[in-house]
Amino acid sequence: MALVVSVAMGLGMTACGGGTIGFMWVLGTQYNQIAGFKIDDFTGNLTTIPHSPFTSGGANPVSIVVKPGGRFIYVVNKGGGNGTTTNLPCGTAGSISEFSVGGQGVLTFQQCFTSQGTTPVWAAVDTTGNFLYVLDQQAPPLDGATPPPNGDITVFSIDPNTGRLTLVLNQQIKDPATGLQLTYFPVGQTPTMLAVSGGCVLTLNTADQTVSPYAVGTAGQLTLTTTQKFNSGAVRPTSIIAGGSNIYITDAGAPNTNSPGQLIPFTVGSTCSLNTINNGVQQNPSPAANPVYSLVGGTGSAKNFVYVANQSTTDTTNPNSSISAFNIQSNGALQLLNDPGNNPYPVGAGPVCMVEDPSNQYIYTSNGDGTVTGKQISTTGTLSDLRRGSKFTATGQTTCLAVSGNVN
Repeated sequence: MALVVSVAMGLGMTACGGGTIGFMWVLGTQYNQIAGFKIDDFTGNLTTIPHSPFTSGGANPVSIVVKPGGRFIYVVNKGGGNGTTTNLPCGTAGSISEFSVGGQGVLTFQQCFTSQGTTPVWAAVDTTGNFLYVLDQQAPPLDGATPPPNGDITVFSIDPNTGRLTLVLNQQIKDPATGLQLTYFPVGQTPTMLAVSGGCVLTLNTADQTVSPYAVGTAGQLTLTTTQKFNSGAVRPTSIIAGGSNIYITDAGAPNTNSPGQLIPFTVGSTCSLNTINNGVQQNPSPAANPVYSLVGGTGSAKNFVYVANQSTTDTTNPNSSISAFNIQSNGALQLLNDPGNNPYPVGAGPVCMVEDPSNQYIYTSNGDGTVTGKQISTTGTLSDLRRGSKFTATGQTTCLAVSGNVN
């Protein structure tokens, strides 16, 4: 018996839980920190990683991405004077911080990188893990003085051994003032998020209500097809997410209203353009309101469900935030998951982002109140509280989060 206990302790297992199936890192802007957690296999419970929280490296961290394999993570710091700005190696301007991942998920800061535009807000890695896409809300001036009315994607190649980023030049467009290749790829106005779907990169541009679809080529090159306007009645698009060959956009409805909002599904065409799905627009269920993020997930290898994080409610007498759940139909359209009295499911106040754990058993939301909420996923897609409590303290003014399995 003593031997069994000794082996279990060596594997990070206890009588109350299983082993660690992955790591989670949660951003917080109040002190520009990253809270780190280990994810328990048996319960989904989160326990703090040694030396957590870690500095985010820069000011106002808003997006985090893990390089496939889990050895490196990248944090997008939007910049500005939000929160405590002392001891930031990347300073207070917009930046990308690189971290290496050590034993037990401990982060070690490596170096700073700068995107080509200003106000970086999102990042994603391509399907090969060789390139990092950083989305800037404002592209750099073409003539050295006048900012263009659009944002941009800055593309970096990733060194597989060090994680170091190297800028990829746009070989298709030159700056008319200098004759030099552009250092970025232009997108629409005020982009807020991008999604990677196979060989396509698509940005959500909120100011002009468009999507900029790019086809991924060799050596990190992106080729823009036709930037397209929403044609499904979107009023206030808040997120874009990829799931298989489908794209889902959340629309929060008219500003300053308690609208449940809607979800707009698309299929991705051969040129990376978005194709509407007949009768595909799905209303978000009341009392959920203000949907801001979505996630395609499900247990095992099947990803048959869409989960939507809602920051508020139509019920003013019982204010709360929630996750609403939907089945994905064969054509990519959505249907509200049948779980009367439970769907939508309550979470912490002001969810910002969601992730599914590496074993596809649990979903977690990062909440603006400085917490993380965990839910267990059933085989039918319904959600329930974790066995040992579903609320975990992260960092102040939490933004987004990321997870990784074993580091290799």
